[in-house]
Parts: sequence; structure tokens; C-alpha cells
Amino acid sequence: MKDLNKLFYLLLFLILISCKKEISNNRKESEIRDRYFNLEKIGWKSRTHIQTVDDLAFTATEFPIQYYLLKDLGKDNLVKIDSLYEENKRERVLEFTFQQNEEKDLLAKNFTGMDYTDAVKYMSFELEKDFYIVTSKNDTIACSGVTFERNYKIAPYQRVLLFFSGIDPNEKIQLVYTDYLFRKGTLKFKFKDPNTQIIL
Repeated sequence: MKDLNKLFYLLLFLILISCKKEISNNRKESEIRDRYFNLEKIGWKSRTHIQTVDDLAFTATEFPIQYYLLKDLGKDNLVKIDSLYEENKRERVLEFTFQQNEEKDLLAKNFTGMDYTDAVKYMSFELEKDFYIVTSKNDTIACSGVTFERNYKIAPYQRVLLFFSGIDPNEKIQLVYTDYLFRKGTLKFKFKDPNTQIIL
């Protein structure tokens, strides 16, 4: 009889621990869902800076890493997404867009001074050397990669994604672009508030 009581209490204890763990996981997922909902409500593209030189507009936008994780993995497992964010929170992704005021194709020879194919190659393989980030501690961080989104003359702009690594998520940054492609000089885009200061 004593063994049966011990077994009963052991099973009851295990059930209570299991329930407590499930409640804790549900609470954590609910908190994460609220944070991501608030971030989306504020606006994923809330950090956009535009500079116009002559007839070209240069737009730099910082997206939170969570945006790409949710876009790629969906909203089914927010605990996993939050865990992936913690592993990658020192990464920064910036979208950079080039657009001509009259929506002409910017990769044409009259804008770049090079053949169309060479301009596409430059955007795809050489553009990353034109970008770097300066942190509020005056550290210079080179661009670690660029993805050129080919639009095959359908959209009136050219867009690239810029990748930077090893940046403290609380760090304020300034993107510096030295324009060798269109020869418009050096442009600076200051992102005043780091992503973590958004009310999540």
C-alpha cells in the first residue's frame, strides 16, 4: 500500500511539473507573440532614410532580423524564431534602393558609364566594397555581403540587401556609401535608434 501511495504521489508530482512547464512555454510564446505583433504594428520599415542627389534617390532602410526570420519561417513556432534571433542578433540587414526621378533604368550606360551587363555584374559582385558601417564607438565594419534583387526592367528601381556582422544590437549605426557606380560622391545615412529600443 505504501508503495502504491508513493507511486501515486510521484505520478502526481510529474504531472504537476509537466503542466507547469507547459504553462511556462505558453506564457513565453504569448510574450513573444505580443512583442512581434507590436514590432509589426510600429512598422517593419520604420527606419528609412532617403537622400537625393541630382535626379537619383538613394534609400536606406534597416529591417529587424525578426522580420526576415518570420518571413522565412512563418509564425508557427515563435519560440524557435526568438531563439534564432538571439543567435543572430549581432547581424544587421539593410535594404538599399536606387531610383531615378523619371523612373528610367539606372543600369543603362548613360547613368553608369559602362555596358548594361557590366553594370549588372558590378551590382551583383562588386557593390559590397562601396558600403561600410560606422558605429557610435567609431568602429568601422565592412559590408560582409550583398544580394542584388534583379527585376529585369520591370520595377522602376534597383534594390540590394546589405549584410553586416558583429554589431552590438544596442549600437547606433551610420551607413556610409561611396558611389562609384553613378559617381554621386559619398552618402551617409544615420540610424539613430537601434532596433532593440523599439518597444517590443
